[in-house]
This record gives sequence, structure tokens and C-alpha cells, in this order.
Amino acid sequence: MRAAWKIFWLFAVVLAAALGLAHQLVPDVVPVAFAEEPQPSWAVMTAFFLRAIEMIAAFVAMIALAIIAGGLIQRRILGR
Repeated sequence: MRAAWKIFWLFAVVLAAALGLAHQLVPDVVPVAFAEEPQPSWAVMTAFFLRAIEMIAAFVAMIALAIIAGGLIQRRILGR
């Protein structure tokens, strides 16, 4: 269980860092090439890369949290 908590907190920090970087580096850029206003390609690629990191980190953190919850439920059921 301790490893699952470490993974959860690690990827929660990665998610927060990616969100913070996205808001600092490319605050008004949509990570899609076809926006209403022309956007620099470096900004679109950076926003896309940071969004991908956010999604992966959130997914891994949710899986770790599900494993933690499953372990706690199993421990309570088998412990009684």
C-alpha cells in the first residue's frame, strides 16, 4: 500500500506541475491546430505536450487511488 500512495502522490505532483506550466507558458492557447485565431506552432505543440502529460498523470493517479481503495476494502472485508 505504501508504494501505491507514493505513486499517487508522485503523479498528483506531476499533474499539478503540468497544469502550472501550462498556465504560465501558454495561458490562452488551445492545444488544437485549428482555432479561431492563428496561434504560433510552438505554442500549440507545447500546449498539446503539456495536456498529454496532464492526462497521463491524472490517469495513473486515478488507477493508483483505485488500487488503494480496493486494498482498503479488501482489508476491511477480510479483517472482520
